[in-house]
Amino acid sequence: MNKTKISIFVSIALSLTIIVLILHFTIDVKTIQYLSQVSFHVEFFLFFGVAVLLNVLYWIIWGARLKVLSYVIDPKVHISLWEATKIVIANQFLAGITPSVAGGEPVRIYLLNKDGLSTGGATAAVISERLIDAIFILVLVPFGFFVFKDRINVNLISYGLSIGIIVFATGIVLFALVLKYPNKTKALLIRLSERLSRLSKNKEKSTKLVNRIGHEIDNFHNSMVLFLTKGKKSFLGASGLTVLMWSTGFLIPSVILLALGLPPFWVESYAAQALLLIIVMLPTTPGSSGVAELGMAALYGVLLGASHQYLLGVFVLLFRFITFHMNMICGAIFQYRIFNSITSFSLETIEKKEG
Repeated sequence: MNKTKISIFVSIALSLTIIVLILHFTIDVKTIQYLSQVSFHVEFFLFFGVAVLLNVLYWIIWGARLKVLSYVIDPKVHISLWEATKIVIANQFLAGITPSVAGGEPVRIYLLNKDGLSTGGATAAVISERLIDAIFILVLVPFGFFVFKDRINVNLISYGLSIGIIVFATGIVLFALVLKYPNKTKALLIRLSERLSRLSKNKEKSTKLVNRIGHEIDNFHNSMVLFLTKGKKSFLGASGLTVLMWSTGFLIPSVILLALGLPPFWVESYAAQALLLIIVMLPTTPGSSGVAELGMAALYGVLLGASHQYLLGVFVLLFRFITFHMNMICGAIFQYRIFNSITSFSLETIEKKEG
C-alpha cells in the first residue's frame, strides 16, 4: 500500500513538475493576451468538450474490444459493453502509476475473472490486447519516421524508439514461444514455483498454487489457440477496433489545437502520437510521467514552430489533463467503487475477495 501511495505521488508530481517547467519556458505576455481572447470564444469550449468526448469514446471502443475478445474465449460468459468499459476505466488508475502502464493488466484480468472467465482465459484476452497493440504500433513507426524525417533530428529520439521496438519485438517472440511450447513453459514455471514454495511455511497452499499454475497455463494456451483458429474473424474484428481506438485517441491533440485557434496538423499529429506511443510504453517513470510531457513538447514544438511557441505549454497542459489526469481521476473513482480503496489492489485483496 505504501509503494502504491509513493507511485501515485511520484506519477502526479513528475507530470505537474514537467508541465510547470514547460510553461515557465514558453509562457509570456503574449500567451496571456492570446488566452484572454480565445478563452471567451465558443469554439474553445466546443472543441475542448469534443476532445474530452473523444477520450470517453476511446474508453468505450476499448471496452468493445475487450468484450469481443472475452466472448471468443467463452461465449457462455456474457460481459456487457458497459461492464467491459467499467473494467477499462478502473484499470486506468493503476496503469497511470506503473511503468509501461503495466499495472492495468492485473486489474483487467482480475475483473474479467470475476465476471466469469477463467484466469487463463482472462490472461489470454488481455495479452491479446497487448499483442494487437504492439503490432499496430510497430506498423505505424515507419510512418512516423517518414512524416518527421525532415522536421526533426531523428537521432535525438532514435535510441528511445530503438529500445521500444526491441522490447515489443522481444515480447512478440516470447509470446510465440510460449504459444508453441506450452508444456515446456508450464514445466519451467512450475519448477520456479516449487523452488519458491520451499521457502513457504504453508506447504498445502504452495501445492495448490503449483497445480493452479499448470491448470491456468493450459487455459491460456487453449484460449490463444482458439483465437488463432476458430476465433480468427473476432481477432480481426478486435484488430479493427484497435485501429479505431488508437485513431480516436490520436485525434485529441488536433482538436485541442483547434480549441486554441491553431492549425490541427491532422497527419503530422497522427504521426507524432505514433512516435510518442513507443517512448511512453518504455518502462521508465510511473505512468511515463514527465517523459510523455517532454515528448509532446519536443514533437509539437516542431509542428507549432517559433511563431506559436508561447502556446506550447498550454497545449501540453490541456492534452495531459484530458489523457492522463482525467484518466487517473475517473480510474480512481471506479477502482474505489470496486475495491473500496484506490490503494488496496493486490494479490492479498484478490485472495480475500475470492475467499
